Amino acid sequence: MVEHLRELHGLPVHRFTQNTPAGELPAAGSVAWRLSYNPFRDESPEGGFEGLWQSFLETVDTTAVRGLVIGQWSESPYEDDSGFIVEWLTSNTDRFPALEAVFLGDLVMEEAEISWIEQSDVTPVLEAYPRLREFGVRGGSGLVFRPVRHEQLRTLRFESGGLPGGVVRGVAASELPALEHLEMWLGVTDYGGDATVADLAPILAGDRLPALRGLGLTDSEIQDEIAAAVAGAPVVARLHTLDLSMGTLTDTGAEALLSGQPLTHLTKLDLCHHFLSDAMMERIRDELEGAGVDVDLSEQEKPEEFNGEVWRYVAVSE
Repeated sequence: MVEHLRELHGLPVHRFTQNTPAGELPAAGSVAWRLSYNPFRDESPEGGFEGLWQSFLETVDTTAVRGLVIGQWSESPYEDDSGFIVEWLTSNTDRFPALEAVFLGDLVMEEAEISWIEQSDVTPVLEAYPRLREFGVRGGSGLVFRPVRHEQLRTLRFESGGLPGGVVRGVAASELPALEHLEMWLGVTDYGGDATVADLAPILAGDRLPALRGLGLTDSEIQDEIAAAVAGAPVVARLHTLDLSMGTLTDTGAEALLSGQPLTHLTKLDLCHHFLSDAMMERIRDELEGAGVDVDLSEQEKPEEFNGEVWRYVAVSE
């Protein structure tokens, strides 16, 4: 990732610092508050990230806070996992009665490569905040997501260069009746992305996701297999947007998509970063754009050959 989040849950992101007078801060509920500490760049806050967190609790009216973005939490986020952040969030629920959105791990590559970010079991955040509407996580190393029932969650997003299969299975087994948008960057096996099409089956069936309207299964080295599974998936008929971008999609996967159930009801189909031929791109445009679907076919990639083998790469891995 090359830049930090600018918006969360429709709120502009505002970075909290200890040296800003309380009178100069925005209204607590008007922004998503970003808490981040980079000891190599920042004026060292007293007490490190813990000091920053305590100062935030003391300075901002947290009872009105609607969005939280957690950035770098230690000198070595590739060694120190997010477990203590999860603990702080879940042990301070009384301080955040209005909290609607949390993003955990807003680090860019200069702070830690996406697959170096050490996460933890993040499920307690959802369990502790039943009013949460949006939850996002960046980084797949050490990430755990257990099956959970949550009545209010609308958006769930996992960004990684390798999403553990256990996380995908945890999402698939969860009861999320209000979820409207699900996005998972599946990544590659070299960085822990070992999810299979079988793991995705309950999601594609859609039985536990009756409100789902936007689905992203992206950044995968098995993008052709995913496209073939999506082509016959019951959940697709009620989607407005479908995102199969950032992966190794070839003409084989695109052919499966076009030969499967109709996709002309979609408002957007995102295939950005792909390995499609010019002829297949033209066919997709003719069949879908002609029916009013906004199709993103940008970033046409070419496979590389090495020692007689053909290599295709996802957009985000390390």
